[in-house]
Amino acid sequence: MASKKYLLMAGVVTLLSAYQSKAQENLGMYKGAGYDISDSSLIPANRQAQQTDFTNGQYDFPAKPRNQWEIGISGGMLNVSGDVRSKTIFNGAEKPLNTLGWGLSVRKAWGYVISTRLQFLHGNASGYNWQAAQGYWGHTANPIYAAHGAAIPNVYYNYSTTINQLSVDVIASLNNIRYHKARNKTNFYALLGAGLMTYNTKVDIKNASGALYSAADYAKATAGITNPGYSDRKTINKNLRDIFDGDYETQAESHENRSSFLNGTLRPVFSSGLGVQYRLSKMATLQIEDRMSVTMDDLIDGQRWQEQPASTSGLVSSSMTRDYDNINYFSVGLNLNIGGRSVDPLWWMNPNDYTYNAIKNTKAPQGSKCDKDADGDGISDCFDRCPNTPGGVSVDSHGCPFDTDGDAVADYKDKQLITPTECQPVDADGVGKCPEPACCTGIVQPTGCGAISSGSVEFGSGSAKLSSSSMAQLNTLAGSMRSNPNCKSVVIGNGSGSKIEQQRSWDRVNSVINYMVDKQGIDRERFIFQYGNSGNANSVDYRSAGNGEEGPSNTPPPFPNLRRN
Repeated sequence: MASKKYLLMAGVVTLLSAYQSKAQENLGMYKGAGYDISDSSLIPANRQAQQTDFTNGQYDFPAKPRNQWEIGISGGMLNVSGDVRSKTIFNGAEKPLNTLGWGLSVRKAWGYVISTRLQFLHGNASGYNWQAAQGYWGHTANPIYAAHGAAIPNVYYNYSTTINQLSVDVIASLNNIRYHKARNKTNFYALLGAGLMTYNTKVDIKNASGALYSAADYAKATAGITNPGYSDRKTINKNLRDIFDGDYETQAESHENRSSFLNGTLRPVFSSGLGVQYRLSKMATLQIEDRMSVTMDDLIDGQRWQEQPASTSGLVSSSMTRDYDNINYFSVGLNLNIGGRSVDPLWWMNPNDYTYNAIKNTKAPQGSKCDKDADGDGISDCFDRCPNTPGGVSVDSHGCPFDTDGDAVADYKDKQLITPTECQPVDADGVGKCPEPACCTGIVQPTGCGAISSGSVEFGSGSAKLSSSSMAQLNTLAGSMRSNPNCKSVVIGNGSGSKIEQQRSWDRVNSVINYMVDKQGIDRERFIFQYGNSGNANSVDYRSAGNGEEGPSNTPPPFPNLRRN
């Protein structure tokens, strides 16, 4: 049975390989980038903040897109590996094939390698031994013993079982991360799973008339064979098919201390397997899979003991061993991808797409943006976050002037090159104002557009998410800014005691400005971005910009690895 199964797998894979060249004509859409990196409609709400920062040049990585679900149906061979050999039992044209199963599944990717799948399997498995059992009379719970007693020394074990299995699988894609090819048409994967199963096993010990098979009936299996052995197994199997009527009328031995469910024995099950998917179109894939399930149960085939041959004879001795039965499901399936405004399931995507396309853009044809460096700072316009840097100014890898003290005033125009954090924010010349002693602290409102309201937005500890009350407060600020279209607002993040506090301060200022831009429609250039102030670490202050007060509306995060999106 196993050799035929793997020959079938090899044949299907060969057929798919021959079909490959034709399918490539229909899959040209998968060459190059898998999706438009800048399409924010593909990004779920909980990752929009990261996508906004990426679009604004504040973060190096695009957000993970929403990806499709996969639903599937499969069918194939369901076999039990146990004490009784797995075989199909026929009775002319009247009885169906008894080793078939089918499955339904739904699968979701959590990354480019790992996905999870919920799968339900249903099917029937059957089998019988070509060797006669001599020691069956020692199995006191065996229904054959209960029916015959010790009257018949040699019988042939048989069974048919109905199996239902529900499993959760963790699947690892093995070949979608590619360095020299944009897209796969074939995806190989491995799986590990756990779940529950039920089985209901019956045996055939009565003929069509309802009478027990007799010693004379069983003797027909070896009729004309003097010393039955391995070479005679095909003849014996054929004779047994003529003896058994295929009606499994008797309940097999079962566990008295095991839970029952839906007219079957309930058992935990653990699975492993290998599979391959072949892409037929953008929405459909063909799947071939072999799944082995470990049951830790010895009665799925109806027999608790395995009787060992005493010689090459067709008879077995009363020497018995015990082992557990396992279930094998070899299947072919059809899967469909579902989901609107989503990219393909991530196990079909190459995570190197974005990186390679960014590199390719640096070698774009003459006349493209990536061939230009408008401000002559040595950074291509494709990657320049500060495209108007004055000539001769030293810049970092993002094309922005160096800012040694992080006060948002570039070194080339900073008149106080090292301003202590506690003395920030600074004025337009980069000069800070250190706080007054506690006895004399006073807040001086800068001159300028005083009509724009001032205030402070509170955040939860460790969070950069705006509360509903904070949004209402910012709505008032938005109204003030609309009434004063020529005025700017300074947004100041507090927290300077550690790297985490400084990064959290940046995150919160970024949340405030993103809300004002995305939800209130205020131009980003009307904000001055400052962070790392020494005030209350869980708040962001805002005020009117003074006359001539300037500063960046965007600034790179100080410690991006500590970001919380």
